Amino acid sequence: MPGLVPYLFFPGNAAEALTFYREVFGGELSLATYAQFSRVDGPDDAIAHGHVSGPVELFAADAGPDEDAVHIVGASFSLLGTADAATLTRWFDVLAAGGRVVDPLQKRPWGDYDGQVVDRYGIRWLIGFED
Repeated sequence: MPGLVPYLFFPGNAAEALTFYREVFGGELSLATYAQFSRVDGPDDAIAHGHVSGPVELFAADAGPDEDAVHIVGASFSLLGTADAATLTRWFDVLAAGGRVVDPLQKRPWGDYDGQVVDRYGIRWLIGFED
């Protein structure tokens, strides 16, 4: 496991978000419900813990009643150089679908490519690769 793995709390759509991220990045998806974790502070089918493991690793759950749902300001998840150029370009395009492009993926004056996108779940991604 890498040293830093985001753990996101979604407003009731963690299963949908993690399924999407598994489709984008590949890897394995595991989901455990509130009922499976014997949690009684939310719906039985809410996600108590989810994990996407693969080239990009993420943890997530549905926010409990006393937890804030994800709202990230002033930060982005960097995928700079984490895969080959074709893969990173595909990830950028798929994350942008249903979200918004903040800064198009483009060649920079220093010769590398990067861009930023906010996906449909409000997560901001910085994606780039060397030329």
